[in-house]
Amino acid sequence: MPGARADHTIHGSHRHFGWDNAIPPAMHCAPGDTIAFECRDAGNGHYTAESTAADVATMNPDEINPVTGPVFVDGAAPGDALKVTIHDFAPSGFGWTAIIPGFGLLADQFSEPRLHLWTYDATGRTPMLFGRHARVPLRPFAGTIGVAPAEPGRHSVIPPRAVGGNMDIRDLTAGTVLILPVAVPGALFSIGDTHAAQGDGEICGTAVESAMTTTVTLDLVKGAAPSTPRFTVPGPATRHVDAAGYEVTTGIGPDLMTAARDAVAGMVDLIVALTGMLPEEAYMLSSVAGDLRISEVVDQPNWVVSFYFPLSVLD
Repeated sequence: MPGARADHTIHGSHRHFGWDNAIPPAMHCAPGDTIAFECRDAGNGHYTAESTAADVATMNPDEINPVTGPVFVDGAAPGDALKVTIHDFAPSGFGWTAIIPGFGLLADQFSEPRLHLWTYDATGRTPMLFGRHARVPLRPFAGTIGVAPAEPGRHSVIPPRAVGGNMDIRDLTAGTVLILPVAVPGALFSIGDTHAAQGDGEICGTAVESAMTTTVTLDLVKGAAPSTPRFTVPGPATRHVDAAGYEVTTGIGPDLMTAARDAVAGMVDLIVALTGMLPEEAYMLSSVAGDLRISEVVDQPNWVVSFYFPLSVLD
């Protein structure tokens, strides 16, 4: 529910940079408590309004994707399900998208750093401007959301896991209910890596990375842990961009990753041809606004991956 009242607030100073079930909890809560989390952006505040592409190289790799928490949920035990009801987001109005050398679906084709800074209407009444070329609707969500793994030691926050983490699912937004498997006593829930917008696939490796506060309710379903996260979306997932239709490119072949790369490369070329923007700009815009979809995986030996780009974002 938008505007849900929080029983507790966890400030952004309570953040960590890897999953580790030995991290002391920032707080304990009872099942059913509603908590506001102050989330830092994926660069941990590295970028400012004065940043340039040169600052991509100076970002500390050990401080990527901070998450706020963890929260110990009283009574949570391995085998339980943690029910996370996502109520709302309070965006900061500032964000960034970057091409990071060596990172992203087309890293071999885009090897130079690039940075786009966003200053946007945090109310979402007007779209976020991508230069003179495009307008991207605000649709905030948490890119990283999960609980501590059972395995001891520190685990990177970058790859997603069976207990959640850096899933980058754009539909984990206000109104969604996420179910996570509890792996350790107390669950040790954390959230962060908030995004102002992203397309399915996050193909250049970054979305509109933006600090914001998110409010969630944490509850328990005893003995109901799924094997991997699942979630319920309360309504249409793409109506914020559907109105003007799409341009769609495809990749076809026996390897899904290669097909995905081909579909995205084709869209980058098409956007450049349609708008005159630079390929690097088209790649970043595709990451925040376009969607990778598996269209067919039954007609062997070749599969089809499609990339949908919403025409509503183009001027």
